[in-house]
Amino acid sequence: MYFDPFVLPFTIAMALLLIYLLGKYGWWIWKLDTSDQRKIRKNFFTTKTLLAVREIFGEGLLHRKIFKVNPRLGYMHMSLAFGWFLLIVVGAIEAHTFVKGSAPIYFPIFFRFFVPEQHSFFFSDGFTQLMDLLLLFVFSGLFLAVLKRFNSKAVGMSRTSRKKPIDRVVLTSLWLIFPLRLLAESFTSGFYHSGGFLTGSLGAFLDAILPLEHLIYPAWWAYSLALAGFFLGLPFTRYMHIPTEMVLIFFRNWGIKLKTDNPVLLEVEINSCPKCGICIDTCQLNSMAGIHDTQAVYFIQKLRNHEQYQKVAESCLMCGRCENVCPVSIDLNSIRLMHRHDNTPKEQENFGFIPVQNQTTEVIYFAGCMTHLTPNIKNSMVKILEASGDKFWFMDEEKGACCGRPLKLAGQLQAANELEERNREMMMQSGAHTLVTSCPICYKTFANDYHMNMEVLHHSEYIERLMQQKRLPVEKLDVTAVFHDPCELGRGSDIYEQPRNVLKSVAHIVESPQNRQDGLCCGGSLAHLTLSLDKKKQIAKNTLSVLTVDNPQVIATGCPLCKKSLANESTTKVMDIAELVAKAMVAKPVKERVVRQKVPVYI
Repeated sequence: MYFDPFVLPFTIAMALLLIYLLGKYGWWIWKLDTSDQRKIRKNFFTTKTLLAVREIFGEGLLHRKIFKVNPRLGYMHMSLAFGWFLLIVVGAIEAHTFVKGSAPIYFPIFFRFFVPEQHSFFFSDGFTQLMDLLLLFVFSGLFLAVLKRFNSKAVGMSRTSRKKPIDRVVLTSLWLIFPLRLLAESFTSGFYHSGGFLTGSLGAFLDAILPLEHLIYPAWWAYSLALAGFFLGLPFTRYMHIPTEMVLIFFRNWGIKLKTDNPVLLEVEINSCPKCGICIDTCQLNSMAGIHDTQAVYFIQKLRNHEQYQKVAESCLMCGRCENVCPVSIDLNSIRLMHRHDNTPKEQENFGFIPVQNQTTEVIYFAGCMTHLTPNIKNSMVKILEASGDKFWFMDEEKGACCGRPLKLAGQLQAANELEERNREMMMQSGAHTLVTSCPICYKTFANDYHMNMEVLHHSEYIERLMQQKRLPVEKLDVTAVFHDPCELGRGSDIYEQPRNVLKSVAHIVESPQNRQDGLCCGGSLAHLTLSLDKKKQIAKNTLSVLTVDNPQVIATGCPLCKKSLANESTTKVMDIAELVAKAMVAKPVKERVVRQKVPVYI
């Protein structure tokens, strides 16, 4: 009962897909290290699993993150994913209400074929109309998807991602599923004088001009074959992201994190990329430098297809704009760093030339390489530190070492780790409770990679604290300033309000149209290993055009590299917030000042 040979393509393809997915995901779990497997066992029957289900519903079906970035694109994805999901759920409820019990797995999918006439079971007419409404909902998204393929600007995108031939074949199968379903149900409804407002009306119209009796069966076969083509091709195309994203969400909620020594989550993340193309539009290399082939979607595609990726891995500002808008929250920068390491010659480094400095202090100030190249920032911070009353040590004043981040950006992870260990030893021996740095790159490295029992502050946080404790009196300057969010400080470290609070105390602040998480890179990123000077200048000029739209007197930033990159191309004065604060400081009585002593250096 309720069987016809045309259901076999769908049923077989669905079974093969489920076997493949269970095997692949089971293999991934098997390859996880024991600590991650323990996390799965520990968290499986907890609220973390429920939170993962909620996130799958919100991101996998409703696509909330895409909606925030691009509402038209968000609606397109939501109507296709959530609409199809509702068709399956409501169709299953309708079918099982009709049979009042169990039925073959394919029965709800082909319900209108097996039950072509009008019936009067519970809510039967309501089910019919609702299913037509949901099909129309899916068609609205399908229309936008086709429009996007031929005119990406119509859905708010400058360009779409390129596709492999097999992606095009499977995409065509996906696009055909819903029109073929509409035709099959409409042919059936027209012949049997049934159906809802969509299938019934279209069926009645087609019945007047076509021999529906001879078209019904081929249409259902075509619908089944389209479903089969999509399911069979899914594991070998970008559409593998649909089921894999759910696995990634579960893993993350269970506490499994991306690690260089365990490739499982890396493989899961790579297979979770939907190739939606959002990262293309947000990339400044694409929009400001005319570089269209190195964006995250193409890098992930090369990894997935096991193609040569070295050039693409190195061609990135690592600004985090793509990570910020990625609907799957893939760790794009971490993945790039890991694969830069793959292609970097492994050389033994010797950091014996770095002097060992012994100093006991309360606060360490680490200026960083770029701050030494912008000495006004360094001098301003020394002035602020001397006025703070804190006993401090200017660690890299004369013969200090780099924080290690540039080595990591170049893929030299082992050398970076050795350098970090040398710095960490000196810092911990000082007995300091706080480390202050002016460079966001140094700040992020110290905070995330050094694992010290020490508070790490960017100088904007430190200055804000001094102001709150009324240890740094300032007078507001008669100047308007716009704050430029450095990539590593904002998106990289989630520090947005502290520098603004400081800036509001010393200037009249105006906001850039693109700020905070949407802030623009200055173009001077150390992460891009091959970008020409002309391209860097081009990016800086475009960023400046956005920052100066309201004609501020000063462009303020919290990064010495950003200051240097922007100042070289700007007609508007560019200053670090430390410089503005130092300029706005009210002189303290001499007895309140701290006299800083020279730090002894031991070779």
